[in-house]
Amino acid sequence: MAVTRSMKKRMFIMAALVLVLVAVLALGKFLQIRKMIASAPKPGAQTVSAVKVTALEWQPQLNAVGTLIPVRGIDVTTEIAGLVRSVEFRSGQEVAAGTLLIQLNAEADLAQLRTLQAAAELAGTVLARDKEQFAVQAISKAQLDADEADLKAKRATVDQQVANVAKRAIRAPFAGRLGITAVHSGQYLNPGDKIVPLQTLDPIYVDFSLPQKEVGGLASGQLITMTIDAFNNQSFSGKITAINPRVDPSTRTVQVQATVPNKNRALLPGMFANMAIDVGAKQRYLTLPQTAITYNPYGSTVFLIKPAEAPKEAQKEAKGPPPPPAGTLVAQQVFVTTGLTRGDQVAILSGIKEGDQVVTSGQIKLKNGAPVVIDNKVEPANNPAPRPQEK
Repeated sequence: MAVTRSMKKRMFIMAALVLVLVAVLALGKFLQIRKMIASAPKPGAQTVSAVKVTALEWQPQLNAVGTLIPVRGIDVTTEIAGLVRSVEFRSGQEVAAGTLLIQLNAEADLAQLRTLQAAAELAGTVLARDKEQFAVQAISKAQLDADEADLKAKRATVDQQVANVAKRAIRAPFAGRLGITAVHSGQYLNPGDKIVPLQTLDPIYVDFSLPQKEVGGLASGQLITMTIDAFNNQSFSGKITAINPRVDPSTRTVQVQATVPNKNRALLPGMFANMAIDVGAKQRYLTLPQTAITYNPYGSTVFLIKPAEAPKEAQKEAKGPPPPPAGTLVAQQVFVTTGLTRGDQVAILSGIKEGDQVVTSGQIKLKNGAPVVIDNKVEPANNPAPRPQEK
């Protein structure tokens, strides 16, 4: 029994020593972690760019993509078959209405015309002689009527042949610019064969479509502005000249046509254009760069920059990092309602007021109450009408 008590005593002493050792180790680890936390660098102010909210005038606009088409544009063809005797134009030439383009071989038609003209002249002579004979009642009135009808028929045949000869000379039906041709002298043309494109380029039409809900803001004579990427997004102005009287039931859009001056013939049919149509009076909106807005499923937010207020007693006694001193610039997240956009800018309908300072870049590292430092050396784009630049 004495041996058993001695063993229990030693076991108790060993257990106590183990507990003391564990406590010493835990205390050492706690002090080590506390020291590491104390020596860790405190989070500093975050560097952001910012802008003051200003109210700007906005011109409400409708936007669309249009296609340029000629006022008049055709592929010149021939009505009749024939051999090309001469080509009287060069590709790309500006021509007036009625300019001779192609002369087909017309020798046989001219010979036939001369034959018909001779027959018509003979019929005229016969009619004149029969009129003299009818005057002395040598022939009947029926013979005279037959002579007159024969003369009219022969003259009509001559006119028909004159028209056939004229068809051998293919002329420009209107003034414009010719395209590229593949027709050469000696080539045989069939009816309907394409000879050369002909386009009237000044003025030029632009066709575009708008949703049916925008029809109420459209009217003939309304000014439009379009840009063409082929000319470094140069602007061209024109007027709406026609609005389709029906809405396409498959797309619920209405087709609109505008006329644009094109004196230097730079605009070509088939080009696409970015359209802008001014509608209504100008309005004033609080405006921010689009980079200032953080879009979330629960709403759009921005970070305002405001001086920190003096900490309250409860904040001083609360655990965690101390609040920033009074006067320090801090970020405050607020919800906003966005409106129209134009270029790099967005209109703000509610949530902020004019003069507020808003973070435009660096929001991803911010939270409510975070101290900030403003550095506007590099500012985000804030252009109402940006244009792409090739470098």
